[in-house]
Amino acid sequence: MRPSRIQNDNGRQVEHRNDNPGGSPEAVDVSLREVMACFPTGVTIVSTRDHDGVPRGLTVNAFTSVSLNPPLVLVCVGRDAKSHDQIIKADGFVINVLSAEQARLAERFARYPSDGRFDGLAWDPAPSGHPVLEGSLAWLDCTAKEVISAGDHSIIIGQPNATASGTKAALVFHQGTLGSIG
Repeated sequence: MRPSRIQNDNGRQVEHRNDNPGGSPEAVDVSLREVMACFPTGVTIVSTRDHDGVPRGLTVNAFTSVSLNPPLVLVCVGRDAKSHDQIIKADGFVINVLSAEQARLAERFARYPSDGRFDGLAWDPAPSGHPVLEGSLAWLDCTAKEVISAGDHSIIIGQPNATASGTKAALVFHQGTLGSIG
């Protein structure tokens, strides 16, 4: 198979091959990261409460609808994330879809130690009791249905039991930068 060549915005030729069994995993990893950076995504904070009732959460941009009937969504969480185990051990979680005004919150939940992420934050309990962050564009209160191990991530499938949405501008992530749309 011939490799396809494209020129990126920096004028650099990027080659993609899917017939190169001798290609290094590192080169594929860099290429995949570059390709995925071209795909704009929404930004969410997945939140839950641990077995002691302490709120936990992390920033996630791998979120999508899986099925309308029954309603199912998924989030992908890196297994090395500090809140990974609390999320997958919980019976449910809330996906908080972030508004454009919540860029600092996204950064906080991506970088702060997991124990201090909720300190001083306003949130309300969803019907399940898991945290809904004040100012979120939308939220889905989900029951955990299945966890699938995939590479260095866990795919967590949830069934939304309660939802709410608004009309604010959405926070998006593209080319390593947070921005807004809408």
